[in-house]
Amino acid sequence: MASKLKLPIGIENFEDIRKFGFYYIDKTMLIEQLLQSWGKVTLFTRPRRFGKTLNMSMLKSFFEIGTDKTLFDGLYISKNKELCDEYMGKYPVVFLSLKSVEGLTYDEAFEAFVRIIGNELNRLSFLAESEKLTELERKQFKGLILMENGKFIMDKDKLTSSLKLVSQFLYRHYGKKAIIIIDEYDVPLDKAFQYGYYKEMVLLIRGIFGLALKTNEFLQFAVLTGCLRISKESIFTGLNNFKVLSITDRRFDEQFGFTDADVKLLLHDYGMESHFAEIKEWYDGYHFGNADVYCPWDVINHVDNLLADENARPQTYWINSSGNSLVKKLIHKADSSTKDEIERLIAGETIEKVVHLELTYDEIENSIDNIWSVLFTTGYLTKAGEVKLPESESYAYKLVIPNKEVREVFILQIQEWFKNVVANDNDTMKLLSKAILEKDEAVIQRQLNITMSRMISVLDTKAPDDMKENFYHGLLLGLLRGSNPDWLITSNRESGDGFSDIMIKPEDPDAGIVIEVKYAKEIKDLDKACETAMTQIKNKRYDEALRDEGRCDILAYGIAFCRKRCKVNGERL
Repeated sequence: MASKLKLPIGIENFEDIRKFGFYYIDKTMLIEQLLQSWGKVTLFTRPRRFGKTLNMSMLKSFFEIGTDKTLFDGLYISKNKELCDEYMGKYPVVFLSLKSVEGLTYDEAFEAFVRIIGNELNRLSFLAESEKLTELERKQFKGLILMENGKFIMDKDKLTSSLKLVSQFLYRHYGKKAIIIIDEYDVPLDKAFQYGYYKEMVLLIRGIFGLALKTNEFLQFAVLTGCLRISKESIFTGLNNFKVLSITDRRFDEQFGFTDADVKLLLHDYGMESHFAEIKEWYDGYHFGNADVYCPWDVINHVDNLLADENARPQTYWINSSGNSLVKKLIHKADSSTKDEIERLIAGETIEKVVHLELTYDEIENSIDNIWSVLFTTGYLTKAGEVKLPESESYAYKLVIPNKEVREVFILQIQEWFKNVVANDNDTMKLLSKAILEKDEAVIQRQLNITMSRMISVLDTKAPDDMKENFYHGLLLGLLRGSNPDWLITSNRESGDGFSDIMIKPEDPDAGIVIEVKYAKEIKDLDKACETAMTQIKNKRYDEALRDEGRCDILAYGIAFCRKRCKVNGERL
């Protein structure tokens, strides 16, 4: 039974999944579609963790000479007998995953590149003894896999020509042109940009791809994957028969990611149908072409957790597998207009943006618009529709946060930004703490309003009032703890006949401060909410715990919030 199959957490090798009894969502229709929509070089761009590597591994297992054909028993592609007879196990394949090509320097990244290509060539080491190669070709191949102290020795010229040469040697050996599969082609460029050797890496990859994909008469076809479609002029110069299938393309739209039907089948097989709604809320919402899809990494991890604990709550699995630097950059660069757009997204609304699908890594930070575009292509935002631009033939996308998980990362990064930027503004915090000690309600109110005007609100307008009140409570608590590190501040401490929102013990052993926070639905209700807060402090004797410690010089504040405005009432008790 399917329910007895292990879930493939972190396993991206198709052969391992099929041979060793792991659960597999059938995506072999990709093979049929790829052969029906022939292209010399095809690039699939999809976000991280959407099955790119597994699909490329599946292509390798299907096409490679000597493959175990039973791997595909019972799968969709096996029903197309004519296609399987013509293509399955009929081609030499070169398979590279570049996801680990990185380094703090270009030399380190170059060494990682050499290691990955060297390992793949070593897998094809039978070519070194092939009688169908000339003596010179065998010598050339042996030169490519030459090792010293456990490392492959390859200079730039050898590395650049390696893929073209090995496809030539494979053709000589088998009499069949080679298929080249390159997974995560843009990771080396991403890392190179982060660490300052982008131009050198562009030149290296352009050289390798130029020989292997453009001027290679021994190439049957090539398939590449990545997160971004790098500008053709940057990497893919001169490629004429070059197809880019991005997340906006309707072709192959269901082959990366899980559909509703995939998730329902998975949950049925494991007896977890009751969890469909929560999985949909947290991990669905991505729109590729005409298909609505889930992030497979999230779904598989959550079902695995549910197997261990039927009460396991959804987690941010996809988000936790990345540094989320793009969201951080957007928030740090945001002007007032961008902050408003982020707030609308968090509230579940759409924003309209012209999206640029072709960018180079060194262009991403040139403008806020470019960051919006990359957030879309990398899965942090998804398309909810299109709108025609006035007096133009162009269209803008309606962008939306796809699901609850991604909303969490926006909120997390906003909170981090708030702690690092707003709450650490020493001048503002000094003014705030001084005003609180001196009972200067006007300055307290002004400083809080200034702080909130700089903020990005994370409150969904549909959130219940008590949740909004808790948000403002937490905001104020964070500001107060940053305003004076010598104050002892407690939250929700029992005192008198209840629990005071915030209690402060300043350095002065005779002084104490009590604060009650309220939320007002409308700005006109702020005064009344402040009065309610002050009445609650007195009636429930929130000052009692401070007086028990001998702090009898008590200041009480009722502070009411509505959106990005507040009102402060103070009184000495």
